[in-house]
Amino acid sequence: MERSIQIAVVILNWNGKNFLEKFLPLVVRHSEGLADVVVVDNASSDNSVSFVRENYPLIRLIQNDENGGFAKGYNDGLKQVEADYYVLLNSDVEVSEGWIEPIIQKMETDPSIGACQPKIRSFEESEKFEYAGASGGFIDAYGYPFCRGRIFDVLETDSGQYEDACEIFWATGACLFVRAELYHSLGGLDEDFFAHMEEIDFCWRLKNSGFKLMVIPESTVYHVGGGSLPKSSPMKTYLNFRNNLFLLVKNLPAKRLGWVLFIRYFLDVFAGISFLVKGKRGDAWAVCRAQWHFCCAFSHCMKKRKVLIQKEVSQVYQGSIVFDHFLKGADTFSKLKTGKWS
Repeated sequence: MERSIQIAVVILNWNGKNFLEKFLPLVVRHSEGLADVVVVDNASSDNSVSFVRENYPLIRLIQNDENGGFAKGYNDGLKQVEADYYVLLNSDVEVSEGWIEPIIQKMETDPSIGACQPKIRSFEESEKFEYAGASGGFIDAYGYPFCRGRIFDVLETDSGQYEDACEIFWATGACLFVRAELYHSLGGLDEDFFAHMEEIDFCWRLKNSGFKLMVIPESTVYHVGGGSLPKSSPMKTYLNFRNNLFLLVKNLPAKRLGWVLFIRYFLDVFAGISFLVKGKRGDAWAVCRAQWHFCCAFSHCMKKRKVLIQKEVSQVYQGSIVFDHFLKGADTFSKLKTGKWS
């Protein structure tokens, strides 16, 4: 890195004192001399603030007045952080030595890259990819996100099959490297999402604005996942289904919007029935709530759409990941048909 670069690793915390105790020491150690570490606290009630103050007095601590969720929490905090690059880092991520340099070097050599992620492996099962990002995020023709290394709930073992740095559709919010200027010029994360999929929406807006997203597997971190909402939470199901519809309305090209939403309605009905069959009544009700609240917010989403750019973009799987996975048995990224990519 020839020029002087300001990098800020920004950890959003909400009642995550146990994660800060466990993972903050390595973040500090492996960021020293490269990046400033900032903790943004979302009105925690678990002594997180006092822990940081007492044990890390040199770390900058920003206290938000309320828990506005992932999106608002970061937006409020980053307004107070000056840097060339932000690294949005979950509090439940273990970083490794050399995790920053490969990504910043890549972004410095290619100004068309708007954001990047490292390879994300599971903290609990370190030989496997982690759900939220794996080795790069993608999306299918109907808006369902998936990853190199993760199709729905199937996590692949990392045996080096996805070690190439490549262009992706979305980069995970668990460890998101982004140009600070772009973050602010695009309005940051959409606060209506509260939490979940706001990073996919942001990455889609980056792509619609002509920027690339990359995964750099030379950098690897380990993610616990489910720190704020456990994977089995109906609230997580509700946010994922509702927010996925939000991002479709905001970002899909006009010629695709109507029929995609039409098909998605029936796919979501299928998902709700599937939850019922499995005895997951809370999740089935969450899908119904998501559809209802999406309908109530539709006109609001359309107003947002009018001031945004929509265009055909790359790294979209033009098939249905639902059909290919559940009916044709495609349980790994490498089994998806190569001819279906845009």
